[in-house]
Amino acid sequence: MKSTSILLAALATCFRMGANAATVMKVTSFDGPVSGEELQSFSSYISTLEPANDNIGNQWAQGHSGEATKAMGLVYSISGQQEVLDNMLRFCDAVLSQRNDLAKAPIGQHKIWTGDIAPVWPNNVNASPISTGGEQGDPVGHLASCAHLILKDEKLYGKTVAIGDEHDYGKTYLERARTYIKQADKAMAGHILSRLLDVSRGDKMYFARDSPYKGGTPVPWNQQMMFNYAFQNLVAAHALLGDNTELADKYKSIMTANMKWFFSGGGSKTKKSKKGSMVYDWEYAVGSRVEDVNHASLDVAGFHRAYVDGSWNITAGEMTTLANTFVDVMRLGGDKYAGTVEGGCGKGHASCIDYVRSGFLLLAEFRSDAYHDIMAADLQEGGSTTKVDTFSRFLRAANRQFGDFGLEKREEEIGNTVLGTPGFWAPEIFLRRNNSVYGFQVDIWSLEVLLLNVECHELPGKGLMDEISNDDARFS
Repeated sequence: MKSTSILLAALATCFRMGANAATVMKVTSFDGPVSGEELQSFSSYISTLEPANDNIGNQWAQGHSGEATKAMGLVYSISGQQEVLDNMLRFCDAVLSQRNDLAKAPIGQHKIWTGDIAPVWPNNVNASPISTGGEQGDPVGHLASCAHLILKDEKLYGKTVAIGDEHDYGKTYLERARTYIKQADKAMAGHILSRLLDVSRGDKMYFARDSPYKGGTPVPWNQQMMFNYAFQNLVAAHALLGDNTELADKYKSIMTANMKWFFSGGGSKTKKSKKGSMVYDWEYAVGSRVEDVNHASLDVAGFHRAYVDGSWNITAGEMTTLANTFVDVMRLGGDKYAGTVEGGCGKGHASCIDYVRSGFLLLAEFRSDAYHDIMAADLQEGGSTTKVDTFSRFLRAANRQFGDFGLEKREEEIGNTVLGTPGFWAPEIFLRRNNSVYGFQVDIWSLEVLLLNVECHELPGKGLMDEISNDDARFS
């Protein structure tokens, strides 16, 4: 566990005080660090949600349960709240129990297009044959993500899982994580990599030639992100377990090849926008139509997830080019947003819209000039929402814009944002010119600030804080 544990322990105590039965998630402010009220409202809200009973209609992909599981992973990475992780495990237990080879009929035991009762999550059992596609990546990704988050905190390993063990997946958190990884690997070996995907062309993802769904064609970028969600978390989880290196290397090779395919292998084209910024133009899948706003949001969310992880050689410059595409090409003005990445309006998923799809919120850190406009398109300061994908990505965007804290913070990473209220600024902000990095001293500072505020009802350096707030401060 990283040194942020000191701060997180102190904050968790505060968050649990005054917990309520709120049924909405509350936006305190667009500015400053993520607030305890925001985190607690999320925790309270997701505790009221129930997982889907199956994957019909892609419930575990873009559906409510899939988005809720990803949202819990994002927020737990920021807050470290145990109740958020436990609710996420509640959903991961459910999705595993519903896998076709494990669930009883009518949910499971269906022969799919490969002729067997494969370890998959069918999204339409009335089709003939029952096909599979990119939606298979997300359930595996949920399992791997739950395991990864557990494995990052060794203090959890021997503890009994708070939600119980209804399905005999393991009484302790470590046992549960091992089950998730074992079953995620089985889904990969038993269908995704053995039958569904063809990675024979330099590890680039194509659907198998005999697949009834898009057989022999490149996997669309948004569906690649579903598979990458699984690959990324499986690689990280196996590294923490210190096992199955060869398999993890295979996962990593596939994901790396497809990231390169997009950014430098012809998957996208770089050009200059009318506003002079560098932007990307890309297709729904290589060789198909221009990418639409719906699927582009999913593309962006996957790229950002890999960028934050820090292991996939995606640069801030590449993410900025994606952000420029949204801000300078797709934002049309007058609360209207384009239906394609080229700035056009089409039909269906390519229709122009009057809101921001949640994946694009994650780009705000790369275009801080547009941060408030992006957040305010669908959220209101002091307001509330029931959209878990939007709210969780707002929290991640705010955390990266103003916080740089949480479980996703990487050691030896220089912070690039200001921590909201000047009195809470960490030493890294003031010492950045000396290449100081995030570490233990920042946790100590944060804990001292919290204690001083509780005991003395004031912040350190109040005079300096007032000067900064009034724009009177001078730094040498």
